[in-house]
Formats: sequence, structure tokens, C-alpha cells
Amino acid sequence: MIIKGLQKTTLLDFPTKVACTVFTSGCNFRCPFCHNASLVTKNDNSDTVNIDALFDYLRKRQGILDGVCVTGGEPLLQKDIKDFIKQIKDLGYAVKLDTNGSNSKMLIELVNENLVDYVAMDIKGAEDKYSLICGIDMDKYLNDVRKSVDFLLTGVCEYEFRTTVVRELHSYDDFNSIGKWISGANKYFLQQFKDSGDLIANDNFSAYNKDEMEEILSIVKPYVPNVQLRGV
Repeated sequence: MIIKGLQKTTLLDFPTKVACTVFTSGCNFRCPFCHNASLVTKNDNSDTVNIDALFDYLRKRQGILDGVCVTGGEPLLQKDIKDFIKQIKDLGYAVKLDTNGSNSKMLIELVNENLVDYVAMDIKGAEDKYSLICGIDMDKYLNDVRKSVDFLLTGVCEYEFRTTVVRELHSYDDFNSIGKWISGANKYFLQQFKDSGDLIANDNFSAYNKDEMEEILSIVKPYVPNVQLRGV
């Protein structure tokens, strides 16, 4: 495991839980608007969080924290991810996994073995624009993304889908396509783009305003009644 960061307490990242957030290194996508560019592009062993120190912290926080969010980067690229999550679960914590859905096999394995309690999966955009939005050729990944969506839609675990909405990359019509794709989803969040200062590309991306985000929400709502805005 290559761990690049630890947020020791969060009330926002894991619904209904007091949690901490672990940031893994590396990602197979290169979304130009990604706000964690340093996690994605600097996939090495420098400035890493010591695993033993991390688990010492988790042992000390038993009974105080309820859960651990595992995010990235893309956590399912980590070769030791399953053992890592098992160790967290053995300490009695609930686990939330953030993923882009590109490793459907591991996602399904973790959920079916009750190692993950909540999944937050990014829907990058309409299926026909995935390569543009992800910054790579998606031919070898898109089928896995679809499998992950279909798996979560069965309701086998708690989950949410989410899309970071970028004016230069997403059109209103895209959300009609996305709504059809994830129709019937339990929860879908439309996240307003914010420039973190740590983006992969310097393309002057911008956000839709609140009224425009409400319009996008209304496009999705017939397909996903529980669609909400986040960060607006």
C-alpha cells in the first residue's frame, strides 16, 4: 500500500459516521479537472504515511471513530488493498470506498466478502464522452465501469454515484444520458466543480452556477428521484 495522506477526522466524507480518510496514491485515469493531481501523478514511495503508524492511530481511536474512508487516487489499483481493508475491518471500523469503477472484479469481491460498507463511485460523464473526460483512451476500462454501475444498482450494499460537473466538459444533454444510464440509483450527487489549485491540467475550467446546477438536477430527477446537489 502506498498511502499519501491521512485526514484524522471527518464528519462529511462518510454519511452518518465520524470517520478518518486515508488517501492512496496513483490512478489509472487522468481527468484534467482532478483536484488531487499530486496523488494521481506522483505514484512513488516519497512522503508516504507509515502503515504501522496509521494502524496505531486507528487502534487508539477505537470507540471514537466509526469508520474509515479509503480514497485516492484510485484505491483499487493498490495490490494490497484487500488485506489493508481486512485489517481495518478487524479493528471494528466500517469502511467507505471511493472508486472510479474501473476494477469491477475487485469491487465486487470486496463487497461480496463484506469488506466494504459503503461505495462512492464516480460517474465521470456520459458514456460516449468518457475518454474525453478521463483524459485517456477508455476502451479497456469502460466495460468494467459499466459492470461496476450494474453491480451497485442491484443494491447489494449502500452506495452513491457522483459527478463533478465542469462547464467545459459537461453539457445539459449529457445528464439526460447519465440519468438513463443510472436510472433507479439510490443516491446521486451532482458536485459543483471547484479549482483546488492542484489540478492535472491548467485549462481554465469553471463551474456551473447554482441556478444552472438546479436545472441539471431537474434533468436527472425523473430517472433518479434522490438526486442532490453537493458543494453548491
